[in-house]
Amino acid sequence: MTTEAQASRADEEEAATQMKPLMVESSSLSTETSNNANTAFPSICCNEAIQNNPEFFAQAVKFLFCFCGLQASYLTWGYMQELIMTTTFTPTPSAPDGKFPSAAFCVFSNRFLAIIVAMIAVRVKHGAVLANNTAPLIAFTPCALSNTMSSWSQYASLRYVAFPVQTVFKSSKIIPVMIMGKVLKGTSYPCTQYLEAALITTGVAVFSIASKGTDSDTTTQMSGLVFLLMYICFDSFTSQWQDKVYQKYGRSNVDPYQMMLGVNSSAILITTAGLVISGDIPPIIEFLKANPSVFQYNIITAITSASGQLCIYYTIKEFGPIVFTIIMTTRQMISICISSIIFGHKLTVVALLGACMVFGVLFYQIRRKYLAKKKMGGQR
Repeated sequence: MTTEAQASRADEEEAATQMKPLMVESSSLSTETSNNANTAFPSICCNEAIQNNPEFFAQAVKFLFCFCGLQASYLTWGYMQELIMTTTFTPTPSAPDGKFPSAAFCVFSNRFLAIIVAMIAVRVKHGAVLANNTAPLIAFTPCALSNTMSSWSQYASLRYVAFPVQTVFKSSKIIPVMIMGKVLKGTSYPCTQYLEAALITTGVAVFSIASKGTDSDTTTQMSGLVFLLMYICFDSFTSQWQDKVYQKYGRSNVDPYQMMLGVNSSAILITTAGLVISGDIPPIIEFLKANPSVFQYNIITAITSASGQLCIYYTIKEFGPIVFTIIMTTRQMISICISSIIFGHKLTVVALLGACMVFGVLFYQIRRKYLAKKKMGGQR
């Protein structure tokens, strides 16, 4: 599953217990005149704070783990994606331009490792790989197909648009998410959400247009935008269909790890068939022999993708979707900065204003959802 699909589904789940503010009771400490006592003072205060607030510090350690895990996984994942799809490697007869010839193989490698991780997680939690899962494999196939296509479109778009454009553009998927929710589940949305969607889309348009280099890039940019539109449409369907599976079979019968296993099992069959039918396997083998480092990059991408999914489930479980969304929105901003520095993407003032509009609305959404949940909690 992609990060965004899980984030969309997470917004419909109940938030977990939020972190409580640290309340340290003041205590009088005897004044020591010796240097040893002065040196020990900070450690004494720290120990007392931990003893007085063990639950807070336990939560703080968990939060630090989640934050660092998500940032490390997905910042590395995004960097490796751009490195694989935009770098000019040693040319081969089937890839004379030196570009990696198959976005589908990148998807395949991610799904292959994800299945192994999901099988281990399900086995640890349930005692058997197929235990307590009443949903048949066919139930996951529609969202597996859309998930595969969204991932493929995401990789393919990097050949035509810069990573910062891709990252900001992903934020505009709120509109297709709302459309899919209306079509698949009959969900209705308040006017404020339509206004937020319009503002985000405007910000994305401003950022994308301002980031275009020259008029000669227009055709290339349009091809990239087509792939990005495919990405957000397929990804929006994925999250809504997954929620439909949860509703039909019950969350007690299909947990997130079983969902991960079911989706990736179907996806690996789809990507394998795609590689065979398209004839990509011989060119890929030829390219990897000439460029063994690309195979290593794909392995790193698969590892960080799998570790990121596990961090997503753990973060939502411990802190709820609001905290998770804050972390991932921060990650998007950091990834844009890293990509611009490493790969030399130039961002104009107008583009930065468009990005600020997008992320400003996203943080406003986070605040609105937090206040809504807080209000609901106070009424209970």
